[in-house]
Amino acid sequence: MSKLNCKRALLALAAIFALAANIASAQVQNLDRVVAVVDDDVVMASELQERLNTIQAQIKAQNVQAPPLDVLRRQVLEQLIIERLQLQIAARAKVTISDAELDQAIARVQQNAGASPAQFKQRLAADGISEKAFREQIRREMLLRRVEQGSVNSRLKITDQDIDDFLHSKEGEFWKSPQFQLGHILIPVSSSAPAEEVAKARAKAERIVKQARGGADFRRLAIANSGGQNALQGGDLGWRKTVELPTLFADALKDHKVGDVTDPFRSDAGFHILKIHDERGAAEQVVEQTKVRHILIKTSAIVNDDQAYNKLIKLRQKILDGADFAKVARENSEDIGTMLKGGELGWSSPGQFVPEFTQEMKNTKVGEISMPFHSQFGWHILQVEGRRKQDMTKQYIRNQAANLLRKRRYEEELQNWRREIRDQAFVEIKLPELKDDADKKDANKE
Repeated sequence: MSKLNCKRALLALAAIFALAANIASAQVQNLDRVVAVVDDDVVMASELQERLNTIQAQIKAQNVQAPPLDVLRRQVLEQLIIERLQLQIAARAKVTISDAELDQAIARVQQNAGASPAQFKQRLAADGISEKAFREQIRREMLLRRVEQGSVNSRLKITDQDIDDFLHSKEGEFWKSPQFQLGHILIPVSSSAPAEEVAKARAKAERIVKQARGGADFRRLAIANSGGQNALQGGDLGWRKTVELPTLFADALKDHKVGDVTDPFRSDAGFHILKIHDERGAAEQVVEQTKVRHILIKTSAIVNDDQAYNKLIKLRQKILDGADFAKVARENSEDIGTMLKGGELGWSSPGQFVPEFTQEMKNTKVGEISMPFHSQFGWHILQVEGRRKQDMTKQYIRNQAANLLRKRRYEEELQNWRREIRDQAFVEIKLPELKDDADKKDANKE
């Protein structure tokens, strides 16, 4: 771990334990007074003080100048109000965090802090913090993030036109341009040199290309022959995006791959030779797609797992005995989206379905029908109808561009969403000193 990452981990751990210490103190403090009413919930003064202590500890650990206490207290209260509203949304939508997800998150916190599970438990115990209180705080933080992500992502609309505009912009051209690690050899010859001298330089360049393609070390050839400024570094140009290269260089690299050496090409400075040592960025994305169809039987109060499994066993045997899969699916499948299409899911790419379905699809040969298996949706059988290799490079680039645009817009939309839920809620701040100027004006009007 680098010194910077180590420092960040220690700061994160300090903040976590400051937060956890306040959790522990909350277990023994009596709630004293209400400082804010938030719809059907309240924020207590003791909670406000605990969160304020946590924020102050974080600011101190980061060596940052804190704002005035009254300003910081109002900011912390506003944070608690927004969190109350988010938790109410989570409760209404029945959003939950499973114990397995929570265990994974805590393991990541421990890893980032550079502590083993045993060491982490010892630190909690030394600070008088119960594991239960710590787990519930982490669960609460995860719940808040999940509500935020679900609410905000549903508002983000990235259209095909948005993606096209970005990809055709100068920034988009730069972003999607692949990076090459390049070697360069220059055989100098003046643009006004006589034909004999030009021919001699060209012949030398062609001999070097032949040697390089025959297995000679390109870097040694550059040191011995190149007149370029990077000659003594083996002609190394480092990593360059194609849009950062002279047009002459970018054109010479077209249709070449890693390990290739270009033909000599001329500029006013002489004859150039390029070798692609490595490439990263816009690599070809070829994936194996699977054409599949399935039948789904859901469990319910009247259909248990055994009954669903046994029904699919009978349907599978019926198909093996000659019944048409599509007809059986239309008559029995409970997947509304596919039943009328005979269970057809079409061509799918890796990661498109839930893990259980993906694994069973992978294990089933073309033409075969799987045994019944369970997923979060119920019990399935599937038939693999075909497999193919598909070039997804263009779609991959578009998907990556959409993700980039979504990330850029997320923070702005998050602030808009928070302001909306705050404006739509009933919030009454009980203490005059905690009201901001706008709140005070409203109070005076009343």
